[in-house]
Amino acid sequence: MDLTGQILISMPNMLDERFYKTVIYICAHSKEGSMGIIINKSIDHDNYPNLLDLLGIEKSFDNKKILIRYGGPVETGRGLVLHTDDVIQKDSLPIDKGIVLTSTSEIFNDLAKGKGPKISILAIGYTGWNAGQLEHEIKQNSWINLPVESSFIFTEQISNKWEEAYKMLGFDPTSLSQFYG
Repeated sequence: MDLTGQILISMPNMLDERFYKTVIYICAHSKEGSMGIIINKSIDHDNYPNLLDLLGIEKSFDNKKILIRYGGPVETGRGLVLHTDDVIQKDSLPIDKGIVLTSTSEIFNDLAKGKGPKISILAIGYTGWNAGQLEHEIKQNSWINLPVESSFIFTEQISNKWEEAYKMLGFDPTSLSQFYG
């Protein structure tokens, strides 16, 4: 099973409040473990009031879009940029059709100068699973996975992204059972 480039949609019965009604884009998945970016949780600006200033990014980006998200509970002091593949750097990680992950100072410098990718998600922190942990959570009925287009990943609208993901699956999440078998 390789979930790289797919989204994880939390089940309605998710008890962990960090992941309740989350949509996570899986950036890497292998037998060694997995990592992803939560794409439907915005940053609490009270916790990061000078985030763009700290990264040296001006508020005007010309015609570039930079979306800021809470990427997950792992390394919350770290910034990662999930972006379109119109800019790929030496240390960028190509993920799927048109989507790349970069976490270098060079990408932040490019964003600050307006030379970065056309569309970016600046994620603070990420999600991570040890070897076999994500597969176990899927078997325990915590997540549903789904391949999606990059337009779903990079849409600015996040308040209903969880519900939209379930619509793509073709059912209402409130009709799901918390039991499996």
